[in-house]
Amino acid sequence: MTAGEARLWQPGPDGRVTCLLCAHHCQIPPGKRGLCRVRENRGGTLQALNHGLLLAASLDPIEKKPLHHVLPGSGSFSIAAAGCNFRCRFCQNADISQVAEGEAVTGVATSAGKVVDSARAAGARSIAYTYTEPTVYWETVEEVSTLARAAGLRNVWVSNGFLSPELCEVAGPLMDAANIDLKSFSDRFYREECGGRLEPVLETIRTLRGLGVWLEVTTLLVPGLNTDPGELRELTAFLSSVDPEMPWHVSRFFPRHRRTELPPTSLTDIRAALAIGRQAGLLHVYSGNTGPDDEADTRCPGCGELLIRRHGYNTMVVGLDDGACRKCRRPLAGIWR
Repeated sequence: MTAGEARLWQPGPDGRVTCLLCAHHCQIPPGKRGLCRVRENRGGTLQALNHGLLLAASLDPIEKKPLHHVLPGSGSFSIAAAGCNFRCRFCQNADISQVAEGEAVTGVATSAGKVVDSARAAGARSIAYTYTEPTVYWETVEEVSTLARAAGLRNVWVSNGFLSPELCEVAGPLMDAANIDLKSFSDRFYREECGGRLEPVLETIRTLRGLGVWLEVTTLLVPGLNTDPGELRELTAFLSSVDPEMPWHVSRFFPRHRRTELPPTSLTDIRAALAIGRQAGLLHVYSGNTGPDDEADTRCPGCGELLIRRHGYNTMVVGLDDGACRKCRRPLAGIWR
């Protein structure tokens, strides 16, 4: 893979181009880049500056994504390229996701075939597009995903969900599962803290689930910014309306990037959010980033039997046979093979 013409764009007047990858739909003048800072208009052609340039490639537990209902206990070969279409003030990976205007886009040139070969050699059962935002390195994701499918590997995304309808249409058929960050249920929060909007994320969740993609959702609770119980009730009611079987992960915030003045999320707020999720009818709610206080086990929604025990990234399937509860035989939603 080499840097070159991007996918999903269209020419416009005066040499401008419109990028169709994400919901920003950036209109980019000649010589300029989109908000992600990795797609540039060169002479009326949109170029993907990060195509095939990887900043990370390593084997992770699938639980780290986090995905709790996808091949539990398996390894996921995780890759990333530079760039993000958000500017989250609390970003935990700002050193690789945030590219400045005009800054050189770096990474190790890596072919799609090498990624798949490395994943198989590592014993992975999936390839994860993660750490930064897979939307903005779609050219790489598309090539790797196609080869991964042919090799019998699953494709999983970890994404902010700010995809365009055009990208959902072409990416959905290559995507087996995704963990979508639903950062808040406030459009103001999205605009002020992330540089995005809420509704496109909600539409991505609806669309991908409708396409049959297995979804899990994560909300990082940032003290005082998205912890209002009323807002969390709206958020969890939305998730339950899409699919009550869809797991919701509530993650603890620690000071990062431009939000170092805030304290870590209290365990009281974490537990309160979990209770709100259950009251909304969500069948699988999990906490993360809380150390030994994690509520990470999976139980049967039918009889309450313990199905999957988790301690950190150590996972043991104890009551699940071929995707169903061993005791009452109720199927558990997810990907098990």
